[in-house]
Amino acid sequence: MPRVLVTEKLAQRGLDLLAEAGHEVDIRLGLSPEELVEAVAGAHALVIRSATTVTAEVLAAAGDLVVVGRAGIGLDNVDVEAATARGVMVVNAPQSNILSAAEQAMALLLAQARNIPQAHAALVAGKWERSRWEGVELHGKTLGVIGLGRVGALVAQRALAFGMRLVAYDPYVSAERARHMGVELMALDDLMAQSDFVTVHLPKNAETLGLIGADLLAKAKPGLRIVNTARGGIVDEEALAAAIRSGTVQGAGLDVFATEPTTESPLFSLPSVVVTPHLGASTVEAQDKAGVTIAEQVILALDGDFVPYAVNVAASDVSETVRPFMGLAEQLGRILACLEGGMPDTLGIEYEGGLAGTGTGILTLSALKGLFAAATEDPVSYVNAPQLAAERGLEVRETSSVTAHDYVNLVTLRSGDHAVSGTLTGPRTEPHLVMLDDHTVEVPPAPHMVVVRNDDRPGMIGVVGTVLGDAGVSISSMAVGPSATGNTALMVLTVDGVVPAEALQRLQTADGISDVATVDL
Repeated sequence: MPRVLVTEKLAQRGLDLLAEAGHEVDIRLGLSPEELVEAVAGAHALVIRSATTVTAEVLAAAGDLVVVGRAGIGLDNVDVEAATARGVMVVNAPQSNILSAAEQAMALLLAQARNIPQAHAALVAGKWERSRWEGVELHGKTLGVIGLGRVGALVAQRALAFGMRLVAYDPYVSAERARHMGVELMALDDLMAQSDFVTVHLPKNAETLGLIGADLLAKAKPGLRIVNTARGGIVDEEALAAAIRSGTVQGAGLDVFATEPTTESPLFSLPSVVVTPHLGASTVEAQDKAGVTIAEQVILALDGDFVPYAVNVAASDVSETVRPFMGLAEQLGRILACLEGGMPDTLGIEYEGGLAGTGTGILTLSALKGLFAAATEDPVSYVNAPQLAAERGLEVRETSSVTAHDYVNLVTLRSGDHAVSGTLTGPRTEPHLVMLDDHTVEVPPAPHMVVVRNDDRPGMIGVVGTVLGDAGVSISSMAVGPSATGNTALMVLTVDGVVPAEALQRLQTADGISDVATVDL
C-alpha cells in the first residue's frame, strides 16, 4: 500500500480520495525540518502547502518518493530541480485558488482606495474620523497589472467592471491577447509612471525577486498605491516603506511577505498600509478545490498515469492535438521493447503529419515510459524516463515531417532491428498499429499479441491458427502484411491471453515459420 505523507492541513475530501484509492494516508502536521527528513523515508508521495520546505536533503532521504504534491500554486518552497534530478514528479493545483487570489487582490484594492481597515480600527477605538479617512474612487483610475497570467487576468476583468483603465506589463503576453482583454501592454517603467494603482501577479524566481525596489519605485506616479497578493520578496519591503514615508507612494496592501510567517515589517507601523497574513487562498472553496485537485494528481502519479499538472514535465502545456496520442506512444514503446526482448541501444522516434511541430516532447516521454515499463523492473514515470535513458546509454533521436503519405498523423518508433508505427483512426480516435518491422498491417493494439514471421505461401495462417487453437488460445483479430519482395509475410494476431510456452515452441519449430514474438502489454 503506497504511503502518502501529508504535512499540512488538507481538505477532508482530498484525504478521503487518497484513502479510497487504496493509499495509506499518514498525517504528520507541524514537523520540523529534521523531523521531516525522518518522516519522509519510505513515503511514496509527499503532500504539502506553503509552510513545508522540500529541500534536496529531504528528497535525498526519500528513496521511495514518486511525487511531491503542493496543494496550491506556488512552488518556491520545493527544490524542483533536485526533484527532477531524482526522477520525482512535482505537481501543484494551479487552478484551485485563482478566483480566491483575484478576489483578495480586489479586496485590498478597495481597502486601499477607501481606507476601510483604518476607519474600522478608529471607530471601534471610539474615534469618529470621517474627514481623516477620505478615500478615492476606482472608477477612472489607471490600474497597472504586473503579470497577466491566470490571476492577473481575473483581476483585470474585475477592475474593468469598476470602470478602471487597464495597463499591464507581461513580456509573455501578445498585444492581440491583451487588446482582447481590454488591456494596454507597456514597459514596466511606463506602467509605474502612469498607474494610480499597481497589482502584482508574478511567480517568485531569480528574475522577479526584488523587482519592485527603490529604483522602480522612484519612477512611480505620485500617489501610487501598490497591492501584492503574489509572493513575498517581489516587492522590496524596506524600499516600499521608504517610498511611502517620502510621499512617493501613497500606500500599499500586502498579503505576502519576504519571510513567512512574520509579525515584523517596516510597513506595519505605517497608517496607509493594509496587511493580511497570506490569505489569498484562504477560502473554503479554494482549500476544498486544492485538496481535491492535489489528491487527484497524486493518485495519477502513483498509478503511473499522465498527470496534467506535473510542473517538471510541462504536461499542462500539452496541446489537444498531441494529448490523444500519448497512450498510443506509450503502447508503441511497450511493443518495441517486447519485440526487442529488452532495451535497444538506440531509439528513433518519427512524427509525421499534423503532429509535427506541435510540441511532441510529451509523446517522446510517453514512448520512453512504455519502453522502460516493458524492458526493466525500475519504476518509471514521465519525469524519470529521460534520466533512465541517460543512465542506460539509450540514444534517442527525434525527427518530424509535416508530410504523411498515408495517414493524417503517424508515430513511428525504430530500434536497431525492429520498427512499429501507429495512428488514431475513426470517430472515436482509436489506436491502430499500421506497420510492424516495415510490413504494412492494420490491427488495434491489445494486451496480448503474437507476431509471426513466415514464408509467404498458402496454409501458413492455418498452421498458426491450429497451434493456438490446440492451446486454447482464442484469436480476436489478425492482420497479415507481406514483405516488399513477396518472399515473407508477417502476421500480427491479438489473442485473449498469454500464449503457453509449449504453443510458442510448436510455432517456432513449424515448417515455414522463421520467427515468433509475443507482446504482453
